[in-house]
Amino acid sequence: MMTNEELQTAIETAWARREKMLSATEEKADRIAVETVLDRLDLGRLRIAEKDGPNWLVHTWLKEAILLSFRLTGNVPMPGIGGAMAFDKVSMKFTDWDNDRFTAAGIRAVPGAVVRRSAFIEPGTVMMPCFINVGARIGKGTMIDTWSTVGSCAQVGANCHISGGVGIGGVLEPLQAAPVIIEDGCFIGARSEVAEGVIVKRGSVLSMGVFLGASTKIIDRDSGEIYYGKVPEFSVVIPGSLPGKPLPDGSPGPNLACAVIVKRVDARTREKTAINELLRT
Repeated sequence: MMTNEELQTAIETAWARREKMLSATEEKADRIAVETVLDRLDLGRLRIAEKDGPNWLVHTWLKEAILLSFRLTGNVPMPGIGGAMAFDKVSMKFTDWDNDRFTAAGIRAVPGAVVRRSAFIEPGTVMMPCFINVGARIGKGTMIDTWSTVGSCAQVGANCHISGGVGIGGVLEPLQAAPVIIEDGCFIGARSEVAEGVIVKRGSVLSMGVFLGASTKIIDRDSGEIYYGKVPEFSVVIPGSLPGKPLPDGSPGPNLACAVIVKRVDARTREKTAINELLRT
């Protein structure tokens, strides 16, 4: 069995000559390394990003392995949702699961929950009809609510609520880009979007319809401090706007979207956003 260090070397070597890979039927040694990575991601033994002190460390070589899998794997017919067929390279995580496997995993998957292979779901997670993409990781006790998407390699922490229709952005390209990270105990309000490697720090609450990207100004209303790409711990964030620069004729220009930290999480906020343990039993 290859160690993680040996796997990393094999993947990085394969990545360096990826343009010379001919087809899904060749490169047997590379296929073995890539499949091993996908299996370990799927079982939670590897993860795309992990906490390193106050910061997050992203393992680029694992993203390389996922990308190589698209070169080394051919499309095949596979069961889709509602009986419809799919023609794809990535199998569904739960394809061969039976009652014992689901029970051992300790998760709930409501009809319509789509999870692709190499995503890891920790115990206590509840998935309503949703889509969780390759390399993603969902922490224990988290709910992914109806029609939400968790993009490739995104990391969602424990005891979070990702509300209905939320988009958590994925990242496989560009390779150097960081994944979206939602830390433990966060609430992401309905129809919000978090993309472009934004980190929502522990215990934060995003209200309905907050849109965050790498260039979004996140303004603390009390201090006036401006953040980019990061929501500080225990922040309560709502959508906002800033005055735009005047048009050439001097008339007011259009406002520009921003996000506003209106306060820090308090007991009243927690009461409104607390998770329901009955749903996780």
